[in-house]
Amino acid sequence: MATLTEKSPADSTAARGFAFALSAYLLWGILPIFLKPLAHIPAVEVLAHRIVWSVPVAGLILLALGRTSDLKAAFHSPRTLVMAAGTALLITLNWGTYVWAIANDRAVDAALGYYINPLVSILMGALLLKERLSRPQIASVALAAVAVLILTVDAGGLPWISLTLAFSFAFYGYFKKTLPIGPSQGFFLEVLILSGPCLLYIIWLQARGEGHFLLSQPADMGWLMFTGVVTTVPLVLFAFGAKLLRISTIGIMQYIAPTIVFLLAILVFHEPLSAVKATAFALIWAALAVYSWSMLATGRRSA
Repeated sequence: MATLTEKSPADSTAARGFAFALSAYLLWGILPIFLKPLAHIPAVEVLAHRIVWSVPVAGLILLALGRTSDLKAAFHSPRTLVMAAGTALLITLNWGTYVWAIANDRAVDAALGYYINPLVSILMGALLLKERLSRPQIASVALAAVAVLILTVDAGGLPWISLTLAFSFAFYGYFKKTLPIGPSQGFFLEVLILSGPCLLYIIWLQARGEGHFLLSQPADMGWLMFTGVVTTVPLVLFAFGAKLLRISTIGIMQYIAPTIVFLLAILVFHEPLSAVKATAFALIWAALAVYSWSMLATGRRSA
């Protein structure tokens, strides 16, 4: 038995996992700070640079970790390449929507989308995997549905930014699990597949004099290149953390990033928060509280 001054191996592992995951969620939370200076550049161009500059960063990390062997097999597997192309398209939709939302002062909607995401994952499990929902899970999904309905009625249409972010990331996570390679290698493969068309698009923009890289201010060039770092590093940190932590712990921690984004939107970017949106957020937070409580209770029973 470990003494009061000693940590057991399990405690040490959990602490390292928590540090990795917390770092990832904090970086995801402050990501709008790095994207906001690029708001004057079209979202599609920012997205293209985000993908292209992620390739060298992800490649260097894999080389440093010595995890390139899986990639050789993936390149010789048409099935793996097709699957990676599918997940790449989903994360492209997610990233593009997020970049557009931040640039157009819709960070509140982006935060709402990532709050809804775990509840969408519950619903997907029930519909696609025929998982049985517990009563707390049913209550959580119902509260989220009411929140979306309120927003839809108020806006005269679906809250497409929030729903696109929530569903695209939920489906990305669902299909990502089927990739027969590790998460870091899978991410590199995804951005590598996307980098060809994105690089051609950037070159085309520059040739037409419409690009914002070589013909732009040095600050813009630096921010565009840095998107590769702020995209890749948190994903790698999260991959390490997820391996060392319980699913229930990760489930609770995933609210850190949207909470930071929400606070940035209100306190730093000064986006308006109407009474209707505040009501919708209150319902979502209640849904997440019920969901988290049930997840923790299940974790304690299985411990």
